[in-house]
Amino acid sequence: MQDLSGATSSELVNERMAADQLCQSVRTLQKWRVTGYGPPHYKIGRSVRYRIRDLTDWIDSRRRGHTSECSSS
Repeated sequence: MQDLSGATSSELVNERMAADQLCQSVRTLQKWRVTGYGPPHYKIGRSVRYRIRDLTDWIDSRRRGHTSECSSS
């Protein structure tokens, strides 16, 4: 996993760094964008960028207390 601890929460990272942070493949992030799932992203020209704060918030929103807990999203 990419260490983003030195980055600011508003800093934008590329697709590869976001995928590493989420322990997913770049292809998975691409599929999520098509289906509307996954963390919010920015499309700047042909580039896709993710804000670190958005990645952290998205990860936190998926926290569950136990395996039978239902997802609210």
